[in-house]
Amino acid sequence: MKRTDAILSVVVLAVIGLLAYFWFAPDGVQRAPDVRMVTTTNQHLRLSEWRGHPVLVNFWATTCPSCVEEIPHLKALYNELGPKGLKIIGVSMYYDPPMRVMRMMKRRDIAYPVVNDVDQHIIRAFGMHPMVTPTSYLIDPHGRIVQHITGMIQMSKLRPRIERMLAPAPM
Repeated sequence: MKRTDAILSVVVLAVIGLLAYFWFAPDGVQRAPDVRMVTTTNQHLRLSEWRGHPVLVNFWATTCPSCVEEIPHLKALYNELGPKGLKIIGVSMYYDPPMRVMRMMKRRDIAYPVVNDVDQHIIRAFGMHPMVTPTSYLIDPHGRIVQHITGMIQMSKLRPRIERMLAPAPM
């Protein structure tokens, strides 16, 4: 094997390794995608606009019993920690008819913003394959995904983590 072939092989393996590391990056290393969203109330959001705040992105569906069961806990978290800086965005799945989502929001009195991901651009940006609901991502104030939760959120574990992110930095 020629020296240039050996060097090229090492470089290719290093690039593949680096890409694999960032694809399967541990929590806290992967940056959150900077997606643009339009809420059900026609509010235009960009995830990067919430930098400086912890953000919880919750993918859900109206037909998912666990998702519906989780809503009161998300509402309580939002009501308690939203005024302190926590941002929550609910992302309804592409197969959920927007009118059904609106009815669910009204019936469940959901105050945090909700987006209908009808074109799946948010799902793709977060690399959700397979798409399992509920799935949530906790993003720290620096824009890093620090927790990926598949299934229902254990609020007793999540709340203290968010509260630490909301605590003022020591002087």
